[in-house]
Amino acid sequence: MKNATKGTDLIKVNDKNSNLPIKFNTNHINQALELVDKDLFLKNREDVKKYLPDILGRVLARIWIDKIFKDNFKSDPKAVLKENGVFLPDDMTLEFQKPNSDRPKIIVYETKANSNFKVRVVQLQLVMLAGR
Repeated sequence: MKNATKGTDLIKVNDKNSNLPIKFNTNHINQALELVDKDLFLKNREDVKKYLPDILGRVLARIWIDKIFKDNFKSDPKAVLKENGVFLPDDMTLEFQKPNSDRPKIIVYETKANSNFKVRVVQLQLVMLAGR
């Protein structure tokens, strides 16, 4: 069964009639959509702050073009990261806010043991800018 978060909806697979100026190799389709090159196990807050902003940037870009990925991420963001090779510490949670807007936001929180409070560790938001 095909992994639901590995959608390729917007990537042209049949390149026989392509007018692309460069040679398109269909063997590289999945690689273009990967969040990480190999499994990444983040062990603590420092790892999350160091590596996760780039990964979540890729997530936001992919959400923009891949509806299946977006729907899955909206329902269970941590599971989607795990399916794509990114493993967060148990004390980290993710919130996907404004998923249906033009500016979705992902926030990562850390929950300390024996506490009801959570601390924001990372926050990313998709913002489109145009200049002239």
